[in-house]
Amino acid sequence: MARLPVVVGFGGINAAGRSSFHQGYRRLILESLGLAARQRTLDGLGHLMQYGGSVASPDMVRRHTLIRRIEPHYFDVTATPLHHRLMLEPDMLRFRLRKRDLPQTLPAHWHVEPLSDTEVSVCVDSTQEVLIPDAQAFPVTSAGQLPTGFDPGAHYPARQHPRALQMTVFGASDALHSLGRSWDTLRQHLAPDRVAVYASSAHGQLDDWGAGGMMKSAWQGRRNSARQCPLGFAQMPADFINSYILGSTGRTGGVLGACATFLYNLERAVADIRDGRADFALVGAAEAPILPEVMEGYRAMGALGEDQRLLELDAARGINRLDHTRATRPFGYNAGFTIAESAQFVVLASDEFALQHGLPIHGSVPGVFVNADGYKKSISAPGIGNYLCFGKATGLARDLLGDDILRRRTYIHAHGTGTPQNRVTESHVFDTVAGAFGIDNWLVSSVKCYVGHSLGAAAGDQFMAALGAWSAGIIPGIFTLDELAHDVAHRHLRFSQPHVECGQDGMAACLINAKGFGGNNASALLLGPAETKQLLANRHGRRGLTSWQQRQEVVRPLCLAYEERADQGHFDLIYRFGTGVLEASDIQMTTDEVRLPGLARGISLRPEVAYAAYRPGEPTEE
Repeated sequence: MARLPVVVGFGGINAAGRSSFHQGYRRLILESLGLAARQRTLDGLGHLMQYGGSVASPDMVRRHTLIRRIEPHYFDVTATPLHHRLMLEPDMLRFRLRKRDLPQTLPAHWHVEPLSDTEVSVCVDSTQEVLIPDAQAFPVTSAGQLPTGFDPGAHYPARQHPRALQMTVFGASDALHSLGRSWDTLRQHLAPDRVAVYASSAHGQLDDWGAGGMMKSAWQGRRNSARQCPLGFAQMPADFINSYILGSTGRTGGVLGACATFLYNLERAVADIRDGRADFALVGAAEAPILPEVMEGYRAMGALGEDQRLLELDAARGINRLDHTRATRPFGYNAGFTIAESAQFVVLASDEFALQHGLPIHGSVPGVFVNADGYKKSISAPGIGNYLCFGKATGLARDLLGDDILRRRTYIHAHGTGTPQNRVTESHVFDTVAGAFGIDNWLVSSVKCYVGHSLGAAAGDQFMAALGAWSAGIIPGIFTLDELAHDVAHRHLRFSQPHVECGQDGMAACLINAKGFGGNNASALLLGPAETKQLLANRHGRRGLTSWQQRQEVVRPLCLAYEERADQGHFDLIYRFGTGVLEASDIQMTTDEVRLPGLARGISLRPEVAYAAYRPGEPTEE
């Protein structure tokens, strides 16, 4: 029987707040919470934000979380810098320069005369092309920004790290702390090569400290730093986790799948645990794309929801002001997606390891499916791949849960970008699969209306919201869905604007869907905690589950202790730079295994797969 990948921890940060212990999820459904839970959420976010050096007020928390107007510390949307190209045609242009400011290669038609030891006179007698610093209002002014006042780099020695990597350190630390057992303790029970880390950024790090600064430094008259190139690589979140958080020598990688990147990484980890190659995996994605250059790229494609188009949509409803909080409108009449930043990380463990160490059980991921689109008319055009992967995830749900539970107690977390094309293509996928499996009134949720589209980390936002729904029994509604668009397929589907109260055990499973440019499609089946525990009881017996519950009595208070500290703004980020570095002389190797200092278990050198032995000179059978 295949091993079950169990969700034992999770953490991260997005526009709704911290992911661990469902803080960000509770922000989505804030007004549906009881008074105590609502106050706890507002207080925790207030400590997270530390707006102006003090705890943010409840009103500040509401106004400065989720999608909102882009704040000036990202860039000034009223005066976004650019260069304006001009062709000067002077009769005669003369100016003075310091000698050291002369370009290495003099432009044509420049005549230079010395004025002193340090200055020269330049005369231009023909047409000259110049770039003049300029600024313009940016046509898109909404984004899903991290809560105002929260700076991930302020909680550890960030050393000019790109923002996505700062968010990685926060998110991965948050996920590990949610386990209730320290990593230093757990790693003593793991062979070093049975740990896996799969994490990446779909775009890489494109701010000034990463690849973005490297690419434009020459045009800005600046020098590259030695950090910008390596820290810009898209797999760098995994590298940071291995090098500075886990000290892992296990399996690793950064899988890229455009806006399905989180699920691509999850698929690798699920396969490793299911097939017996790993016992523990840290999976995630981090994206920090709120940059004018990145946003202009998506705007030029027609993918972003521009202010003018949003105003036109609202004018038809008699509303004549721009509401930034309603910029994303999945499956309604919409204008494009709203870009966002996010870092989301999940800790998976094999069922045996989770039970043995009393780790929390938040759910399980029995399968993630990935399919391409085949031949395409254009790289951004929709294709057939999503029908395949979503159909496979639905088929797995039916096989595990049965037809009745599939039809009555499952729901969908849609990619739901808020673009006119997505509402047509994705709804048709869901409706087609629902019809094939005999499902009616299948509930569809989408959280991008709250937190925006974080590109590679987007499915991580969906994953966290799905876990949260089992904690509170409430599935977030699509609050911007005033009217279902006419071209949305919905014969077998249900789209709800208000939140849907289903109870903590009301839903057995959630299907998480992701679509990406280039034909990158992925769908995951996430089982709830009750169904996961039932599967574990079936496999390990009631005695095995009882032993886990006894160990949980020790671990649970440690989880709650971290939650209390984090709610007070104390995150204890894990960042071990230059500590525990191993050299070649530290390795002890035999023909059977490698031993590393400080670790109880070694790394086997025995082959994982047995092949027929090669014996030179022996004849082969014809």
